Amino acid sequence: MSMQPVPITIANGDGIGPSIMQATLHILEAAGARIAPETIEIGEQVYLRGQTNGIDDSAWESLRRTKVFLKAPITTPQGGGYKSLNVSMRKALGLYANVRPCVAYSPFVDTKHPNMDLVIIRENEEDLYAGIEHRQTEEVYQCLKLITRPGCERIVRYAFEYARQQGRERVTCMIKDNIMKLTDGLFHKVFKEIGEQYPDIEQDSMIIDIGAARIADTPENFDVVVMPNLYGDIVSDVAAQIAGSVGMAGSANIGDQCAMFEAIHGSAPDLAGQDVANPSGLLHGAVQMLVHIGQADVAEKVHNAWLCTLEDGIHTADIYKQTVSKQKVGTMAFADAVIARLGKTPSLLSPVSYAQSTPLKLPTPVRKAPAQKALVGIDIFLQWQQGEPAELGQKLNALSRENIKLQLITNRGVKVWPTGFPETFCTDHWRCRFLSPTENLDFAEVLALQTRLHDAGFDVVKTENLYTFDGEAGYASVHG
Repeated sequence: MSMQPVPITIANGDGIGPSIMQATLHILEAAGARIAPETIEIGEQVYLRGQTNGIDDSAWESLRRTKVFLKAPITTPQGGGYKSLNVSMRKALGLYANVRPCVAYSPFVDTKHPNMDLVIIRENEEDLYAGIEHRQTEEVYQCLKLITRPGCERIVRYAFEYARQQGRERVTCMIKDNIMKLTDGLFHKVFKEIGEQYPDIEQDSMIIDIGAARIADTPENFDVVVMPNLYGDIVSDVAAQIAGSVGMAGSANIGDQCAMFEAIHGSAPDLAGQDVANPSGLLHGAVQMLVHIGQADVAEKVHNAWLCTLEDGIHTADIYKQTVSKQKVGTMAFADAVIARLGKTPSLLSPVSYAQSTPLKLPTPVRKAPAQKALVGIDIFLQWQQGEPAELGQKLNALSRENIKLQLITNRGVKVWPTGFPETFCTDHWRCRFLSPTENLDFAEVLALQTRLHDAGFDVVKTENLYTFDGEAGYASVHG
């Protein structure tokens, strides 16, 4: 075990961030953490200086050098061209796995689920969080959902390896592949493929809506849950809140080269400077950081002292309850209480042990041999407000040719031609699917079709080529 201090980058953040960071570092120092922090500025003030991603180049240099980041919450200004710094960092640094333990601390923290102890492992780079959005017509906006096979393979394998290392018995996959059959369907398919390599671990899958409902109702029935980005973001906050308080949950963002650790809550600017915020969420993130940098001994000491503090009824205002708590304290007084209990272990809550916890080293996903890809048609999206679907179908049919014919028209994903229903509400955004009667459509036919549409006065706002892969359609069927 190296005794040399490990360089880490820290950011004090906004709102309550500086105070909970001060409290957290105070505890880590007292516990003997072997770290050498260097501070960067990110967040609201950087945004307001005109840096729309909330971080300067010098800060990136520090992060890429230390490869370990302990971050307090930040405020992202609403509106304008501001992008989420959290999302930018996760993607730029390849932090593909978000690990969020959600544990109940009953009876010391009020919860309806005293036996809850689950970990949500969320894919962290893809899905709708790719942030690829467009306004296409007067009435319609679009957000692209991107799911990749390597991204699915990395997060699913991480979930199984994490479960095996931590002695957990079950991994549950949550998806919505009854609706999103290609994107969520891929995630589910990869889960089943990789799951076959872990016969020692129970595994099941659920549609996300009923899965989220069951986590909210009976979270004690879950162990490790893996899911795509957006679902994971929402469900992990729900799980943290029903465990006792979203303000107590920490989060690790893990990549092959870098890692970021944080509280999952926001910057709470209304509480800034009042010495009332609970530092537990950031402290739990720091505990995950200590494990990551090979200081499990210090992580264990800090976490057990924190549990003792809860047991002794020393609570911040967010979890204070007269029937259980003995003393309501502020941010720094809570930190001092944890420090006073370093070296102790809880008597009622289960002590933690990180003896088996080390950074997971996963194999690089192996890309499959390319499939036989054939162009078979095109979806053309139009802005059109001039009449009924039947009229549009008639006009477009006239532009079809033997090798590329109009097959259907949808509006907001529902088929409106041919044989649509008059009750279907339509906007000014129309998807018009043209297909070839044979595979290997000549791309010149596609270009010629678009030229005919343009010459006829149609406003083409987007196109999507339609392919088959080894004969299997690479595009979804339509509603209706």
